[in-house]
Amino acid sequence: MMIDKVWVNMNVNSLLFCLVAVPLFGSALLPTLGKIDEKLRNIVALALMVFSFIMSCVILPGIAEGQNVEFTLGGVTLFYADKLAIFMALVSQSVGCIIILYSFGYIKSYEHRNEYYFMVVLFLAAMMGLVFSSNILWIYFFWEITAIVCWRLIGFFREKEYVIRADKAFFVTVFGALMMLCGFLMVYSQTGTFDLRGIREWCTANGSISDIAVLFILFGILSKSATLPLHTWLADAGVAPSPVTALLHAAVLVKIGVYVFARLLVATFIINEIWFEIVPWIAAVSALVSACAALVETDIKRIVAYSTVSQLAFIFLGLSAGSDVGVVGGLLYILMHGIAKAGLFLCAGIVEHETHNKDIRKMGGLVKTMPVTAVSFALCAFSVMGIPPFGGFFSKYMVIVGTVDVGQVAVGLTFVAGAFLTLAYLLRVFTLVFLGASRAADDGHGQPHEGTPIMVFSVALLAALSLLSGVVIQPSFQFAQNAVQQMLSR
Repeated sequence: MMIDKVWVNMNVNSLLFCLVAVPLFGSALLPTLGKIDEKLRNIVALALMVFSFIMSCVILPGIAEGQNVEFTLGGVTLFYADKLAIFMALVSQSVGCIIILYSFGYIKSYEHRNEYYFMVVLFLAAMMGLVFSSNILWIYFFWEITAIVCWRLIGFFREKEYVIRADKAFFVTVFGALMMLCGFLMVYSQTGTFDLRGIREWCTANGSISDIAVLFILFGILSKSATLPLHTWLADAGVAPSPVTALLHAAVLVKIGVYVFARLLVATFIINEIWFEIVPWIAAVSALVSACAALVETDIKRIVAYSTVSQLAFIFLGLSAGSDVGVVGGLLYILMHGIAKAGLFLCAGIVEHETHNKDIRKMGGLVKTMPVTAVSFALCAFSVMGIPPFGGFFSKYMVIVGTVDVGQVAVGLTFVAGAFLTLAYLLRVFTLVFLGASRAADDGHGQPHEGTPIMVFSVALLAALSLLSGVVIQPSFQFAQNAVQQMLSR
């Protein structure tokens, strides 16, 4: 029996390595496969991420029961899975798979398709590596891989203006990463280790991490998660293909920042309480300013981008609120926002793809010719707005309640105002784009219509999940609650 148990643990630990390594190294095969057969390349790209998702599902029951899952090489632990990591991985993998599926229809008419699939799968694989990293140097390594891939994907169309915007995103996030690396080195000089569990044990025994190290790390986090005043690169990234913007905003890039915030500043470090007063106000200002920007913007993808900046502030609020309810709400917000925001971007991609236009003032009446896209956009928007019984309602409610519970009433009221602004700008988009009479001029492309069946299926699936995640909230709530208990236990 003992031998069987050890064998099972070895297999599970190997699966943890495989769910990172297979898409990471498998992505390099995609350009070659694309030269042989494009359909084969597409199928393999999706299969790599489906494989990673299945492996996460296989190790999930053991982690839920408190099993220790880690991959060790040469006596050094490289990857470690706990409830927070597996929660984040499953969110990114599931949304990532749908985005790759959508890409089959969206990207087929563009050049550089082989590079596109290579970069997208590498992007998602790097996210897995970061999520399961067992030390802060691994976190930095995978963090920088996502920056390089992001740079290539934002500048995918190669036009000079687009490349300039890609460069801007690269320089902002890489400069933030270098600041964060300085913070990591300070943590090492203070604790004597890069290992996350070792740092956690040091903090439990010796107290808080230095404020200057926290400041540097927080700078890197906020630059990656596009929080005011380091937010402008994210709206400019809307020049990328719509599946890429969905990856940036919903599944991977900006979620890296909130994950590292949860992993380091909530679950691993002990830090000065002042940070849990400063971060909510940074988030509050970011939420209001970006929501106001979305309210006056006319480019549909920039509106949804500013919405991302605003909604990420809700996640930061929940994670920094200082209450169990708020942190659980913050984790649920990662899930609900990932599903719904991916849906909004992919719907916007269909609209742009079929109308050859991103200006909402020149649209109108598209519900008549794009009924599935219109309904899908509305359902995803309801979740982002926080309309019950959609998933976004429960996470938004818990974040605000958790903030008020710890006495930060003014911050909570600021976010209530931000929630009403979310309602206003998303209703404005839906009204101008899908309702009323068409305002589009005849541009020679003919009458707009639904996207390809696979694109429409993808957005409909995300819309259905936005609703289902709220109607059947208990499983995700229970797992998020268990993850928070593990994060906060010392």
